[in-house]
Amino acid sequence: MASRTPLPIDPLLPEVQAAMARGNLVLVAEPGAGKTTRVPPALLELAGDRRIAVLEPRRIAARAAARRVADEMGTPVGGAVGYEVRFERQVAADSRIVYLTEGLLASRLVGDPALREVSIAILDEFHERHLQSDLALALLRRAQLGPRPDLRIAVMSATIDPAPVAAFLGDCPVIAAPGRVHPVDIEYLAQPTRDPLEKEVARALGRLFTSGLDGHALVFLPGAGEIRRAMDACAELAGRHDLLLLPLHGALPSAEQDRALAPSQRRKIVFATNVAETSLTIDGIAAVIDSGLARIARHDPWSGLGALRVEPVSRASCTQRAGRAGRTRPGRCLRLYTRHDHDSRREHEVPEIQRSDLAEAVLALRAAGVARDQPFAWFDPPPGAALAAADQLLVRLGAVDRTTGALTRLGRQLEEMSIHPRQARVLLDAESRGAGADGALVAALLGERDIRRGRGAAAHTSASDVLDDLDALKSGDHVDQAAARAVRRAADQLARFTSRKNLSSDLAEVDRALSIALLTGFPDRVARRRRPGAPDLLLCDGAGGGAAVLHPQSAVHTAELLLALHAEESGRGKDRKVVVRVASAIDPAWLLELYTDDIVDADQVRFDPRLERVERVRRLLYDGLVLEETTDHRGIDPALAGPVLAAAARAAGLASFVDADALARLRARADFVARSIPSAGITAISDDELDTVVAGAQCTSFAELRAAHLLDQVRPQQRRELDRLAPDAIALPGRRRVPVHYEPDRPPWIESRLQDFFGLTAGPTVAGGAVPLVLHLLAPNQRAVQVTSDLARFWQVHYPDIRRELARRYPRHAWPDDPATSTAARKGRG
Repeated sequence: MASRTPLPIDPLLPEVQAAMARGNLVLVAEPGAGKTTRVPPALLELAGDRRIAVLEPRRIAARAAARRVADEMGTPVGGAVGYEVRFERQVAADSRIVYLTEGLLASRLVGDPALREVSIAILDEFHERHLQSDLALALLRRAQLGPRPDLRIAVMSATIDPAPVAAFLGDCPVIAAPGRVHPVDIEYLAQPTRDPLEKEVARALGRLFTSGLDGHALVFLPGAGEIRRAMDACAELAGRHDLLLLPLHGALPSAEQDRALAPSQRRKIVFATNVAETSLTIDGIAAVIDSGLARIARHDPWSGLGALRVEPVSRASCTQRAGRAGRTRPGRCLRLYTRHDHDSRREHEVPEIQRSDLAEAVLALRAAGVARDQPFAWFDPPPGAALAAADQLLVRLGAVDRTTGALTRLGRQLEEMSIHPRQARVLLDAESRGAGADGALVAALLGERDIRRGRGAAAHTSASDVLDDLDALKSGDHVDQAAARAVRRAADQLARFTSRKNLSSDLAEVDRALSIALLTGFPDRVARRRRPGAPDLLLCDGAGGGAAVLHPQSAVHTAELLLALHAEESGRGKDRKVVVRVASAIDPAWLLELYTDDIVDADQVRFDPRLERVERVRRLLYDGLVLEETTDHRGIDPALAGPVLAAAARAAGLASFVDADALARLRARADFVARSIPSAGITAISDDELDTVVAGAQCTSFAELRAAHLLDQVRPQQRRELDRLAPDAIALPGRRRVPVHYEPDRPPWIESRLQDFFGLTAGPTVAGGAVPLVLHLLAPNQRAVQVTSDLARFWQVHYPDIRRELARRYPRHAWPDDPATSTAARKGRG
C-alpha cells in the first residue's frame, strides 16, 4: 500500500461528498489537483453496494488511474478497484470502483438504460469533448430523469466552462479546486523552421542539457511514427548522457506503457502523444518539449469512419502540455513553434459531436430505445444535417427500418459489436459468406491507420486495395509493425463475432466474399470508370455525385465498377476535386442481387444534337450512377418526344423551322388585338404556346419540324377573327395589297405611293374599324411626303400644296384635283 501524498483536492473532499449526497456535481480542478484518483474513493460510502463508474477519455489513463487508486487502497487491480478498456478487462464481481473508457460506458447504457449496477457515474476530463463522452452524459441524464432518479453524476475537468454543464445537470453545484502547479518557463522558436520535426526535437533536447536538465523530460509528438523518428534522432544524445528513451502512445502493449509511467532512477525522456496531456502523472518531469501537433480525430466523409489527421492543437492543449513540467517543481517548456503561431490558434478544440460522423451514436440511441422522431436532450446538440445523414446511412446498411426508423435485427447485431456500423456490416456479411476470419482482419484494417509504409504508385493491377493490405498484413512485408499490431489486436476482438475461420480454402472464393462484404458496408460509395483503363471516375449520389480521379497508389486499374473507400476532397462547387486513394472492384450483378429496390430502370428520351433528333435512352441506375445505357432512334412515342424536341427547337431558335418574318408578324398581330380589344378573347402568343405547338406536331426530328408547316398550327381556330381584327395586309384602290405593321410602341401603320390612295375618301382601319391606320404617303421616289391617320383632312388641307410640287417634279404622273374620287390609280397610270 503506497503512502498517500497530500494533494490539493484533499481538503475539498468533504465538500465534494456533501454535494454528491444531494445530487450532481461539476468539479473544476486544475492539473495536478488529484481529482482522478482521490474523488472516486471518497465517494465509496455514498455509493452503497453499487459501483462507481469513472469514465476516462483514454485507455492509458483508465489503466494508470485504476492502478494508482488500487495501490493507495492496498488492493490488487481487479479487486475493489478495476478497469476496463478495449482489449483488456480487470474487473471482479465485487469491484467497487471501475475506471473505463467512454465508449464502454455508452455501450453499458445502451444495454442497460437504467445502469442498475452503478450508483455514481464520474465523467473525467470532460473538456476533451469526445463524441462518446457527450453520448454517455446525455444517456446518463436520461436515466436520471427516468428510471434512475437516485443515480448521481459528476463531471470533472481542468479547463471546461462549468456553467453550461451545471445547467444541463439541473443547476447542480460547482466546486473549483486549485492544482499543484509550479512556475513553468516557456520558450518559443524565434521563427518557423523547415527542418524535420525529429531534428527540431533533438536540437531542443540538446538545449535542455546545455542549460542543465534536473529531472525527466516529456516530449509531445503527434503519433507513433514521429515518436520513432524522434527517438532515433536523439539516440546519440541519449548515449552521451545515459538517457532512457521511452515511447508512450495508445498502440503500445500495456507493459511498454507502464514502463514509461513507472518511476525511474535513471533519467528518462518520454516521447508521448497527447495521451499524456491530462489524467496521467509522470513523476519527476522537469521539462516539456512540445511540437504543438497532435493526430486529431476527424470524420472522413469518404470512408465514413473516423480519421486521425495531424493538426496544430488548441491553446488550451498547449497550456495543458506546458503544465506537465510544473507538477512537482518549477519547470521549462520548449515550444517548437512561434509565439505568433500559438496566439493565432483556436482557444479550444471543436467538440467531436460538432464535427464527427454520428452513425455509431445514432445506432446506439436506437438501440437504447430513442425513436427517430423522439426528442433527445443532448448537452451540446449536434447538427441536424449530421443526424439525418447518420440515419440515412443506417437505413442503407439495413440497421434501421426505412419507414419506421426502428432498429432492425441486423441493427441490433451491429450495435453489439461496438465498432462503426460500416465495419460491423462488413464483418457480419463476410461471416455469412464463410470468410469470417479474414472478415475480422478486413474490418480491423478499415478502422485502423494505414499499415503500409511509404506507399507509392501501384506497380501492379489488383481487384482491391483493401485485399492487397490484407495480403501485406498476413505476410508482414513492407508494413508498419505498430500499425499492423493494432490491426491484429482489433481483429482478435472482432473475431468474437465470427467462427474464427474461413470455410473455403479457395482464395478466389474468399476474396469474392470479402469484396461483396465491403459493398454491404459501403453501398453509398459506388463509382464507375468513365473509360476503360482511365483513372477518371463518376460517383454515385451517395458519394456526392460528379467526377473523381483514381490516385496512382491504387492498384484497381481495370475494374469498370468499384467502391471509392477512401478519398480526399478539396475545393467547392466547380473547383471541387475528389481523389480516390483506396478502391475495391465490384460486379454489377452484386448490386442487382443485394440492392434490387435501389436499382432504377429509367426509360427516357433526350435530344441528340449531332443527329438533330430525339432518341430513346434506357438506363439502369444505382443511386444516380448509370450502370448500363442503350440508345435507339426508332419507335419513339411522339407524345414523349414532343416536349424534348420543343426545348431543343427553342434553344436552336424557331426561325430555323418557320418563316421568321411571318412568325414575327403573327405574334405582333395577336399582341395588338390583346392590347386593343381584350373582349375579343385573343391573347398574346407566348414562347410556351409555341413550345406546345412544336410538341404537338408529332415530330421527332428537326427535319420533320421544318416540313411540318408549323405556323398553320398556331391558333388555327382564331385565324379568321384575327384576320378580321388585325389583317396582315390591306388592299388599296389600286388593287395593291400592302402589309400592315404592328409594333408594341406605336399605332399600326402602312406605307405606299400617294397614288395608291386615290379614290379613298377616308383611310383604312383595323380592329373592326376602331383603330385608323397611320398612313405613310410616298412620292414616286418612295420618300414620304406626309404621315397621317386622317386621309380626308389631308386631301382637303395639305394635298393642294403637295400636288403642285409633285406635278412639277413628276409631270408624267397624274395628279388629279379631287383625289378622293379619282380613278387614275385604278387605270394603272403612273
